[in-house]
Amino acid sequence: MKNCKVYLIGAGPCGADLITVRGLKILRQADVIIHDYLVDKALLEEAKPGSELISCEGSGKKSYSGKSGQAQKKINDLIVKKANQGKRVVRLKNGDPCIFSRISEEISSLVKNKIEYEIVPGVTAADTAASFTGVPLTDRRFSSSVVFVTGHEEANKGADSINWKHIVNIGTIVLYMSVRRIADIAGKLMALGKSWDTPVIAISKAGSIDQKISSSRLKDISLAVKKDGIVSPAIFIIGATAGLEKQFNWFRKNKRILFTGLSGERFFIKGTYSHLSLIKIEPLEDYNEFDNYIRTISDSVSRRAGTATHGVGKAFDWIVFSSRFGVEYFFKRLKGLGLDARALVGVKIAAIGNCTKERLMDFTISADLVPEEESSKGLIDEFRKLDIKGRKIFLPRSDISDKGLEREFEKLGAKVTSSFAYRNVMAKGLPDLDINLFDEIMFTSPSGVRNFIKRYGKPLKRVRITCIGDVTKKEAERCGLLG
Repeated sequence: MKNCKVYLIGAGPCGADLITVRGLKILRQADVIIHDYLVDKALLEEAKPGSELISCEGSGKKSYSGKSGQAQKKINDLIVKKANQGKRVVRLKNGDPCIFSRISEEISSLVKNKIEYEIVPGVTAADTAASFTGVPLTDRRFSSSVVFVTGHEEANKGADSINWKHIVNIGTIVLYMSVRRIADIAGKLMALGKSWDTPVIAISKAGSIDQKISSSRLKDISLAVKKDGIVSPAIFIIGATAGLEKQFNWFRKNKRILFTGLSGERFFIKGTYSHLSLIKIEPLEDYNEFDNYIRTISDSVSRRAGTATHGVGKAFDWIVFSSRFGVEYFFKRLKGLGLDARALVGVKIAAIGNCTKERLMDFTISADLVPEEESSKGLIDEFRKLDIKGRKIFLPRSDISDKGLEREFEKLGAKVTSSFAYRNVMAKGLPDLDINLFDEIMFTSPSGVRNFIKRYGKPLKRVRITCIGDVTKKEAERCGLLG
């Protein structure tokens, strides 16, 4: 079997949105993704269905230890094995693949086995740490040079493998993998003439939702790191430019807002939004009931189209979509049954808001009704203006949504049929997080509220709670987040 090309791609550090456009395009075509354990799990969700995801943690490469060489050999062999099976392989590396990532060992293995490869650059941890603290690594006033240094060296290279005498005179020093050795490194730099009051900042998990920063002087950095809870992975920036952090750090200055909904991060508005989805949407295990309703809709359209009389009634007068996921799974099932939008001829469509309306447009459906107020209340208020007594409404919904909307339609005299279209489950792998670092937390669904309380508890009273929709607000009140 002919082997396939291997791509070594930089994922960027922490956030899934820091990968390059090119890297993401290639990732989505891979059959096998061999990834560093630090790679954001949300990025792995971009893999195509059926692709094989392999964490390097399983090879023993989770931290720097005496066994890391053995783990690296296992990774090298695995890449070669999968490529020789004819698989499209991506080796997804944290940060940039060419900076402190042992990429030369992986390349050597590919060259030895005559396997074609390409390298796709990534955003470095150093660049991310600098950007997310507002600290330039170079500045024409203070620093015209920068050096990246590892705080962890292989034991067989000897204690003096890093030329600290040379490094001490460079304008900006960036340290990787140095949390455990920062006291020793700071001592060496001061012994070689670096001023004790040189500004230093330490950035833990740079660019992530739970980024932490510690600012200090060189002589006190070891104590500051312990006090402020700086843990690996962390970057240290040493030099005059680090002193600009207090003035330039937008991450500290901006209002920090935690958005817990499923829609993407928001931009060009006041404050810095961090996106942490607390729920995950999954398909049902059994679609028999839902598919039967779709067939019923299609069959009634066909019968009406084939009769000369108006005696054949509609299965439903309205289909009401209360979320974009209801739209997505309805049309997936419609397509799976060999049908298309023609099956909905004569049936009116309502969408709860603009997001749902836009998702309908993806399937060439223009909603007949969209309320100005994007909520269940707004939807019912619009239907009150119509005469829907006796009208038949189909309501695709999640497996855990309450029946409030269904009851309100019934109060208006409508005959409502609801059916599960998808599952709403708690997101897995939610990170440890100090929720009191945020100024505001936004909720978009009752399940999001419940999952937040279950995972993180209640924030301090100074943290503002914002809810989208009356149903979400009521759940927040019930859980003690409001009032």
